[in-house]
Amino acid sequence: MIRTETIIAVKDVAGSSIWYQALLGCDSGHGGDTFEVLRDADGTVVLCLHKWAAHEHPTMRNPEIPVGNGIILYIKVFDLDKIWDNAGKMEVNIEEEPHYNNNSGKMQFTLRDPDRYYLIISAM
Repeated sequence: MIRTETIIAVKDVAGSSIWYQALLGCDSGHGGDTFEVLRDADGTVVLCLHKWAAHEHPTMRNPEIPVGNGIILYIKVFDLDKIWDNAGKMEVNIEEEPHYNNNSGKMQFTLRDPDRYYLIISAM
Protein backbone atom coordinates (compact mmCIF):
# COMPACT_ATOMS: atom_id res chain seq x y z
CA MET A 1 0.00 0.00 0.00
CA ILE A 2 1.12 3.56 -0.67
CA ARG A 3 -0.39 6.44 1.24
CA THR A 4 0.46 10.12 1.25
CA GLU A 5 0.18 12.33 4.31
CA THR A 6 -0.22 15.82 2.95
CA ILE A 7 1.20 18.69 4.98
CA ILE A 8 0.06 22.25 4.32
CA ALA A 9 1.47 25.45 5.79
CA VAL A 10 -1.06 27.53 7.72
CA LYS A 11 -1.03 30.77 9.70
CA ASP A 12 -2.90 29.42 12.73
CA VAL A 13 -2.42 25.69 13.35
CA ALA A 14 -4.86 25.47 16.26
CA GLY A 15 -7.52 27.51 14.44
CA SER A 16 -7.16 25.53 11.22
CA SER A 17 -7.31 22.30 13.22
CA ILE A 18 -10.63 23.33 14.75
CA TRP A 19 -11.92 24.36 11.30
CA TYR A 20 -11.01 21.03 9.66
CA GLN A 21 -12.34 19.03 12.61
CA ALA A 22 -15.67 20.87 12.37
CA LEU A 23 -15.88 20.38 8.60
CA LEU A 24 -14.69 16.79 8.24
CA GLY A 25 -15.49 15.31 11.64
CA CYS A 26 -11.84 14.28 12.09
CA ASP A 27 -9.88 14.58 15.32
CA SER A 28 -6.53 15.82 16.57
CA GLY A 29 -3.72 13.30 16.62
CA HIS A 30 -1.00 15.65 17.78
CA GLY A 31 -2.11 19.17 18.71
CA GLY A 32 -0.02 22.24 19.29
CA ASP A 33 0.78 25.62 17.81
CA THR A 34 3.33 24.50 15.20
CA PHE A 35 2.15 21.10 13.95
CA GLU A 36 -1.06 19.08 13.89
CA VAL A 37 -2.03 15.65 12.59
CA LEU A 38 -5.72 15.25 11.75
CA ARG A 39 -7.09 11.70 11.72
CA ASP A 40 -10.33 10.02 10.75
CA ALA A 41 -12.29 7.67 13.02
CA ASP A 42 -10.03 4.76 12.05
CA GLY A 43 -6.87 6.69 12.96
CA THR A 44 -5.83 7.23 9.34
CA VAL A 45 -4.08 10.54 8.78
CA VAL A 46 -6.30 12.88 6.79
CA LEU A 47 -4.13 16.01 6.73
CA CYS A 48 -1.21 17.58 8.58
CA LEU A 49 -1.01 21.28 9.40
CA HIS A 50 2.34 23.06 9.79
CA LYS A 51 2.87 26.64 10.95
CA TRP A 52 4.52 28.87 8.38
CA ALA A 53 8.28 29.25 9.02
CA ALA A 54 8.20 27.16 12.22
CA HIS A 55 11.02 24.93 10.98
CA GLU A 56 13.53 24.98 8.15
CA HIS A 57 11.35 23.41 5.45
CA PRO A 58 12.25 25.31 2.26
CA THR A 59 8.69 25.48 0.90
CA MET A 60 7.17 26.68 4.18
CA ARG A 61 9.33 29.69 4.96
CA ASN A 62 7.47 32.62 3.42
CA PRO A 63 3.77 33.09 4.18
CA GLU A 64 3.71 36.20 1.96
CA ILE A 65 3.88 34.07 -1.19
CA PRO A 66 0.30 33.26 -2.27
CA VAL A 67 -0.60 29.78 -1.05
CA GLY A 68 -2.22 27.05 -3.03
CA ASN A 69 -1.04 27.74 -6.57
CA GLY A 70 -0.99 24.36 -8.24
CA ILE A 71 -2.55 22.56 -5.28
CA ILE A 72 -5.99 21.03 -4.93
CA LEU A 73 -6.78 19.21 -1.71
CA TYR A 74 -9.04 16.46 -3.07
CA ILE A 75 -10.81 14.86 -0.12
CA LYS A 76 -13.00 11.80 -0.63
CA VAL A 77 -15.67 11.20 2.02
CA PHE A 78 -18.25 8.52 2.72
CA ASP A 79 -21.02 10.95 3.73
CA LEU A 80 -20.92 13.97 1.42
CA ASP A 81 -24.29 15.25 2.70
CA LYS A 82 -23.01 15.36 6.29
CA ILE A 83 -19.87 17.27 5.27
CA TRP A 84 -22.01 19.69 3.23
CA ASP A 85 -24.25 20.19 6.27
CA ASN A 86 -21.15 20.85 8.41
CA ALA A 87 -19.96 23.43 5.88
CA GLY A 88 -23.35 25.15 6.05
CA LYS A 89 -22.93 25.62 9.81
CA MET A 90 -19.53 27.25 9.38
CA GLU A 91 -18.21 30.41 7.81
CA VAL A 92 -16.78 28.92 4.63
CA ASN A 93 -16.08 30.33 1.21
CA ILE A 94 -18.03 28.04 -1.12
CA GLU A 95 -16.62 27.95 -4.66
CA GLU A 96 -19.10 25.39 -6.04
CA GLU A 97 -22.18 23.88 -4.44
CA PRO A 98 -22.79 20.12 -4.62
CA HIS A 99 -22.95 18.93 -8.21
CA TYR A 100 -22.29 15.85 -10.29
CA ASN A 101 -18.80 15.73 -11.80
CA ASN A 102 -18.91 13.92 -15.14
CA ASN A 103 -15.16 13.18 -15.01
CA SER A 104 -15.19 11.41 -11.66
CA GLY A 105 -18.76 10.15 -11.83
CA LYS A 106 -19.27 11.45 -8.27
CA MET A 107 -21.07 14.22 -6.45
CA GLN A 108 -18.76 16.92 -5.08
CA PHE A 109 -18.52 20.50 -3.86
CA THR A 110 -15.64 22.95 -3.65
CA LEU A 111 -14.63 25.46 -1.01
CA ARG A 112 -11.67 27.39 0.42
CA ASP A 113 -10.16 26.82 3.84
CA PRO A 114 -9.11 29.70 6.17
CA ASP A 115 -5.73 29.95 4.40
CA ARG A 116 -7.43 29.94 0.97
CA TYR A 117 -6.42 26.40 0.01
CA TYR A 118 -8.77 25.01 -2.63
CA LEU A 119 -10.63 21.90 -1.43
CA ILE A 120 -12.74 19.56 -3.51
CA ILE A 121 -14.90 17.40 -1.27
CA SER A 122 -16.02 14.35 -3.25
CA ALA A 123 -18.21 11.35 -2.54
CA MET A 124 -16.38 8.02 -2.41
